[in-house]
Amino acid sequence: MPPKTSAAAGTAGNSSGTTRIRVSDKTLTQFTSNLAVLQDAGLPIVRSLKILEGQTKVGPFKKVLTALYEDVESGNSLSEAMTKHPGVFDPLYANMVKAGEAGGILDTILLRLSEFKEKSQRLKSKVQGAMVYPIVVTIVAAGLLTFITVFVIPKFRTVFASIPGPGGKPLELPALTRFVLGFAEWMLPGKRFMLTDEGGRGWGIVWIPAVLLTVWFGCKAYNKTPAGRQFFDRLKLRSPLVGPVTRLNLVARFARTLGTLLSSGVPILDALNIVRGAIDNVILQDAIQKVHDAIKEGENMAEPLGKSGIFDDMVVNMIDVGEETGELDKMLIRIADNYDQQVDIRLQALVSILEPTLIVLMGVAVGTIVFAIFMPMLQLVQSLA
Repeated sequence: MPPKTSAAAGTAGNSSGTTRIRVSDKTLTQFTSNLAVLQDAGLPIVRSLKILEGQTKVGPFKKVLTALYEDVESGNSLSEAMTKHPGVFDPLYANMVKAGEAGGILDTILLRLSEFKEKSQRLKSKVQGAMVYPIVVTIVAAGLLTFITVFVIPKFRTVFASIPGPGGKPLELPALTRFVLGFAEWMLPGKRFMLTDEGGRGWGIVWIPAVLLTVWFGCKAYNKTPAGRQFFDRLKLRSPLVGPVTRLNLVARFARTLGTLLSSGVPILDALNIVRGAIDNVILQDAIQKVHDAIKEGENMAEPLGKSGIFDDMVVNMIDVGEETGELDKMLIRIADNYDQQVDIRLQALVSILEPTLIVLMGVAVGTIVFAIFMPMLQLVQSLA
């Protein structure tokens, strides 16, 4: 799993200590690709690091490359130097480099690692891009409804108050109109839009964001507890719309990470431990731990994966076949490629469903307000006729 993107923080320190610097996935992917090309060309690792350090702009990552160059030049291996920067090079990255150094195939491992990170970054970008449209539409809809409530509905208060009803009596408003005016009155503090003095003054425009923020921070705090993490991770897998995409994404990430590690020569038990730490879902982490324990006892990995409820029969059977034929790494990569395509298809289908749904909901909300405002006028015209 690629390291989480975050702003650079901390200092590079020296070559003897660890750092807390983090860099973006894009930066690390580009570095891996460039280092793989240089190693494939036959350049020594020290010279390759020096070239990349010289091409990198001044910033936190340049300090990391300087520290790597100094460590390797002083006699440390590249993997040992990378472990001093866990915010940049996660255990997956460092262990693959270590396996490449041990087998004398560092250039090949870096090429695989570069391909792995590029595909992971591409999949992550697709997931993030699919969420942009629904978020934008939701924000626009909320802003439009707030504008109507704050600036449009208040203007009709004086209009309704100045219109006499049949027989000179006060105009009797329909129930829908009273509800819309009452909601506007509840939203804005110190405002009264009803034709009577009944009811209290509202602070909904303050309470709604306050309640939403409270729920948001409450969920984040609960998610930090073991029970909360279990609940939300299980909810992500079982939710009707997002659940199938989440499951496919997790399976693809698991298969690609494990397959890449195995093809790089990392032992199966060590690879499973690395994959478990790279997965951000505790339900799948528990399943991986059971697989680890089963293999340690001399069993295969297909049976515990099938019992987890995350992997479907096709994946379990393909892994079973891969174990029997001794080509588990190739089978896992094939599963990952297949599931990446399915994630792309599911995301497109999800967006195609969300787009008209959000537009219809926004249209219904605006139409309800417009209908409620013009209903009294229609009733008045009918009474006069």
